[in-house]
Amino acid sequence: MRCFLALFLLLTAAASAAEKPNIIFILADDLGWGDLGCYGNRTIRTPNLDKMARQGTLFTQFYVNASVCSPSRCAFFTGQYPARHRIHGHYATKEQNDARGMSNWLEPQVPNAARLMKSAGYTTAHIGKWHLGNNSGGPPIDAYGFDFVGTSEKDGANGPGGDPYFRAKSTAVFVDESLKFIEQAGDKPFYLQLWTLVPHATLNPTPEQLKPYAHLRAGGKDFPHAAAMEIFAASVTDLDTHIGRLFAGLEQLGKDKDTLILFSSDNGPEDIHIGNAGHSGVGSAGPFRGRKRSLYEGGIRVPGIVRWPGKVPAGRIEDKAVMAGVDWLPTLCKIAGAALPADHALDGEEVSDVLFGSSRPRTRPLMWEWRFNIAGEPFHHSPELAIRDGDWKLLMNPDRSRVELYDIIKDLAQLNNLAEHHPEVVEKLSAQVTAWAKTLPEGPHDPSAGKMHSGMPGDPPRGQAKKKNAPVK
Repeated sequence: MRCFLALFLLLTAAASAAEKPNIIFILADDLGWGDLGCYGNRTIRTPNLDKMARQGTLFTQFYVNASVCSPSRCAFFTGQYPARHRIHGHYATKEQNDARGMSNWLEPQVPNAARLMKSAGYTTAHIGKWHLGNNSGGPPIDAYGFDFVGTSEKDGANGPGGDPYFRAKSTAVFVDESLKFIEQAGDKPFYLQLWTLVPHATLNPTPEQLKPYAHLRAGGKDFPHAAAMEIFAASVTDLDTHIGRLFAGLEQLGKDKDTLILFSSDNGPEDIHIGNAGHSGVGSAGPFRGRKRSLYEGGIRVPGIVRWPGKVPAGRIEDKAVMAGVDWLPTLCKIAGAALPADHALDGEEVSDVLFGSSRPRTRPLMWEWRFNIAGEPFHHSPELAIRDGDWKLLMNPDRSRVELYDIIKDLAQLNNLAEHHPEVVEKLSAQVTAWAKTLPEGPHDPSAGKMHSGMPGDPPRGQAKKKNAPVK
């Protein structure tokens, strides 16, 4: 009887392990909603991500929970709005973080994806950009629950040895490290965060990477200087090429059918008018108003593609379900069988049913705050607060100096402000987002936050904010 019981428990454990997928989370940097072929781009070649979309599900309403990198990454990693952790903008130096009322790093003891996956029997890895605090003397990345940590941005913009093409070659390096980690994981399920450096500025593709796009030069392919779109397209295509290499490696290792993959971006595309944007400012937000830093759709709606053969429907374009970065942690825990701490208050919701084919409305609204200046094109300068609930999206300043209401399904570009026609909707949503904003940590707000300014005389002051806050990034 004891032998039978032992065998039963062993088989049950083996079956349970077999049901746990390997999980890869690929996060691009500053890639816009409209930068991939599968999202309608007809200039940039992305055959491998397009194939991923055909083999899985493409979500058209996938949001991040901040319009810049550090807070967006925090939301994916913790399942919580980043303001809970005083992560309001990108992490910079300690002095710059302090001036903006920010923490200097995400505290390692906060429940996160790596530690929770590890508790469920996974071996864990982080490879690539981190930007959750190690630039300002924070804890090492492995302190967050990772068994393996690969090359990251802490190695410098030009990488080990000062290679000027390091960013251009970085995705290849990250994929090499990823494949090595996957192979060494053996039969144990793994959780891998592969967070790329491109297409964030400053882009400097190699001559070989540029060749397919020489026709984009204003003076023709023999013109000596590369054009902005040529540089950007070459960088995105190289990103796609090495992601394709990752997929091929998974297949060769016999792990492709047992692996759940999410591909997304940390925020919308950079604004071409930003001084340090380099050539990354020509990325596409698709049909949406807004770019990086903005709470209009283009700043926070990003690509979202999920593949898991036999589990996630293939060839599906899901345009009804609204998903967000804060949903990633609870969904991971459900799929992997990880227990969430009872005292870890989630801002997202568990959406595994949506991944596996269900199409349903969200049960919780999404909310955003941006308390700093929005540089660049005035058309994209959004109010400070935003809330999305059902088909409605409300943007407003806390003092109600701007109140904008959009039917986000009918008005993708957010041009037709319906606030005066639906006062009852404005009242409901404004009460929700205002109450939420009052729970956020207090801190400085730029004088120009929430204002649509052009830099012309009479516009709100910007000099004070420029001295006080971190440089645009």
